[in-house]
Amino acid sequence: MPSPFSFATASEILFGRGQANVAPIRIAALGRRVLLVHGRDPSRSRPLGDALRREGCDVTSFAVPREPDMALVEAGVRAAGDAEVVVAMGGGAAIDAGKAIAALRPATRPMLDHLEVVGRGLALDHAPLPFVAMPTTAGTGAEVTRNAVIAVPDHARKVSLRDPRMLPRLAIVDPALTDGCPRTVTLASGLDAITQVVEPYVCTRANPLTDALCRDAIPRGLSALVRLMEAEDAGARDDMAWVSLCGGLALANAGLGAVHGLAGPLGGLTGAPHGAICGALLPHVIVANRRAATDGPHAARLDEVGQWIGGAFGQGRASVEEACRLLAQWTREQGLLGLTALGVDSDAQAAGADAAASSSSMKANPAALTAADLRAVMQEAS
Repeated sequence: MPSPFSFATASEILFGRGQANVAPIRIAALGRRVLLVHGRDPSRSRPLGDALRREGCDVTSFAVPREPDMALVEAGVRAAGDAEVVVAMGGGAAIDAGKAIAALRPATRPMLDHLEVVGRGLALDHAPLPFVAMPTTAGTGAEVTRNAVIAVPDHARKVSLRDPRMLPRLAIVDPALTDGCPRTVTLASGLDAITQVVEPYVCTRANPLTDALCRDAIPRGLSALVRLMEAEDAGARDDMAWVSLCGGLALANAGLGAVHGLAGPLGGLTGAPHGAICGALLPHVIVANRRAATDGPHAARLDEVGQWIGGAFGQGRASVEEACRLLAQWTREQGLLGLTALGVDSDAQAAGADAAASSSSMKANPAALTAADLRAVMQEAS
């Protein structure tokens, strides 16, 4: 029998092509005063806003042109006014911002009281507004997680606002919304999605339900991303949307590891894109973990991941190190930048290695990695 575990997710998930068509009527049923959070370009969300107005909703739009920081979230809380429901349609930044706005609009304490690491990490003092997530990229899985990642410039960190009640009321994952996503975004967000099914699979808090999701999603995601780097492919878009959803489900109910343990501090220190950092780090963290996990179940799982990675490049029997070398080489050939080119210099790497020790993601890493190990990983990823 498996060890006891819990599993929590959004109240309802709608997955598949065409599911976005039901969004207006489902959102209107939650409230008539809507804050519609979107990315830099409002044109993607304009049809949804128009459809909501036809349903009799009063819609206020709020743009998220960058990864959210405290100032942007506070501006969103002010923009929400008397909103009854918050909807986020966009990439991970828009969804995290919308989730935080929905959580903090009813709150009476300052935001810092609720932030992890740099604040007091207190639970919300009021339940969040109903929140609906509609991702337009396949990467973060934020549509089914209970936290929002927020940059805190004064501390040069990215930290989480976290509460079980922040799980979305409704997640609408329509792969058609990701069709035609720019190649660079597809690559970085896709590598983030793959990282978020690899790390929960090998972490110390994996459970049978997250295992079932990740075992399917890891090879599926690798194959789909390779296909998307060759040509636009609706089937591959469907697969990546599924992998991203699985990653959100898995990380929220198992954990992550050293890739995200480093990515949070490095992103806060430099402003480099989260997905690109994860993609640069992933193969080198897998190798470092395999070297440190000399035997036992974690070593076996890392070997299994190595076989899936090798299989994506026609080398299913490759060792972990050889498979990860192939992955690192392929990502560079597809245009992914190394850490140095992303602006993560030696000073940021040293600070990131030290800061990773306090990251919640590191707590579930499958092997004990020292600060020196982490610095070596970042050198390899540069």
